[in-house]
Amino acid sequence: MDITWHGHSTFHVTVGETSLLIDPFFDNPKTSVEPADLDTPDYVLLTHGHADHIADAAHFSDATLVAVPELVSYAKDEFGFEDAVGGMGMNMGGTVECGDAFVTMVRADHTNGIMTDYNASAGMPAGYVISTTKPTQVADEASETFYHAGDTSLMSEMRDVIGPFLEPDVAALPAGDHFTMGPWQAAVAADWLDVEYAIPMHYDTFPPIEIDPENFSKELDAAGAKAEPVILEGDETFVYPVDF
Repeated sequence: MDITWHGHSTFHVTVGETSLLIDPFFDNPKTSVEPADLDTPDYVLLTHGHADHIADAAHFSDATLVAVPELVSYAKDEFGFEDAVGGMGMNMGGTVECGDAFVTMVRADHTNGIMTDYNASAGMPAGYVISTTKPTQVADEASETFYHAGDTSLMSEMRDVIGPFLEPDVAALPAGDHFTMGPWQAAVAADWLDVEYAIPMHYDTFPPIEIDPENFSKELDAAGAKAEPVILEGDETFVYPVDF
C-alpha cells in the first residue's frame, strides 16, 4: 500500500491496481502538485464538505465518488461527478468494495456545512478505513489497513470500535489544533487505535493551525503509544508494510 501526502488532508492511496484520492485540496503550502499533474484516480473519497477538503474535486469528476449521500448530491450538481459508489454514496458503518480496496466509512466529530450560496448541510462528516481485505470479526493479520480520520476531535469510537475491530496499521490524524485535534489529542488517538505508524495531517496550511510536527512525536511518547511517527514532507510517499 502506497500512501502519499499532498499536504493538509489530501492523500493519494494505491492498493494493488486501484488508486484512491482523499480530500483533494492542492492550494496548500506543502505540495508542489497541481491537479492537472495527476492521473485521474479510480475513486475520490470526500470526508466532508468544507472547502479545504473538496476545492479541487471537480478536476477528478471522471472518478467514482465515495461520500455520504448528501455530499454526493452536491458533488454531482457542482463538480460534474456522474458515478458514485453504489449509485447513491454510502454511510456510517458501511463497507464498499472499490477495486482492490475495501473502504469502510466511520464517524468523525466535526461540522459539515457547505459554506457557499448552496448553504446546506452535507450530512455527517466521516473518516475512512481502507483495507486490502473486507473487515470481519475474525482478525486478518495479512490485511494492510490505513485509517484517514478526516477532520475530527478525539473520540472514544477510536478506542472502542475502530482500533479493536477495524485494526488499522497506519493512521493519518489531524494535529493542527483549533479546528481539529491538536498534537496531544492526536497522540492519544494513535495510542487508542494501537497503530504501528501515525501520520500527522491538517497542519501548517493556515496561521491558526501552524504547529511544530515534532511536538506530535513528543506527545506520542508521553501517551505511551507504540506508534512510530511518520512526519511526511509534502508529496512524499510512505509504503506499508515497511521493508527494513
